[in-house]
Amino acid sequence: GLAEELEDGLVLLQEGEVAGYVGLYPFWDGAALEGPLAYREENLPPLLQAAEKRANELHLDRLYAFPREENHTLRKVLEEADFGLLHLTYFFVKNPEGLDYPPPEGVVIRRGFPGPGIYRELYRESEEGWALRLKWTDEELWEHFQDPHVHLLVAYRGDEPVGMAEVELEDKEASVAYIGVVPKARGQGIGRALLAEAAKLATKKGATLLRVRAHDHETGALELYRNLGFSLEEAVATYAKELRARR
Repeated sequence: GLAEELEDGLVLLQEGEVAGYVGLYPFWDGAALEGPLAYREENLPPLLQAAEKRANELHLDRLYAFPREENHTLRKVLEEADFGLLHLTYFFVKNPEGLDYPPPEGVVIRRGFPGPGIYRELYRESEEGWALRLKWTDEELWEHFQDPHVHLLVAYRGDEPVGMAEVELEDKEASVAYIGVVPKARGQGIGRALLAEAAKLATKKGATLLRVRAHDHETGALELYRNLGFSLEEAVATYAKELRARR
């Protein structure tokens, strides 16, 4: 069976019949896999090999894969192909109504982008695992937060920003893309208040579903979501494989 390139991916052909598929699309510092999908488990490794070969031809540094947590078959194949597990991401959903938690005394929450410098500092301090936005230019940040579907909520103690939540609205759904509180201000109810403000914004904009996410190492956020009545929607594993030595 040879993998033949299509406009949007690779298919595995066996005796003239399609036996599997894998796609590649740009993602972060490399490419992400769409699939692979196959009728038989033994066809998954050759699909991965074909995708990796294509990624090398494109001089990509890294390949990512995002199987569901419960897809043990594909996860095993990825691990046997030297893909390493980065983290698990849990997605929770809830009706945004009923979340009413005011910020602690001395803390106010304001909507609006505070500027690239303050944003980067807050982004860097709020969660040590975040890095993607630090590579964005000032212009890219300004452009992103001028999008009418993107809203940034910032918690201030006096003039000092101590937490933030980014809310993205689409149709009747609102997603909290980022939520974080600086270490010295944690455990005081600021994260809960930011989430409540995000829910209030979602309701005001007509959303009937609020979606949040947290990685497996963010135990505080996971506990918060469960305690506030969010239901687990799905869990996704993030895998990566280095194709070229870091320069």
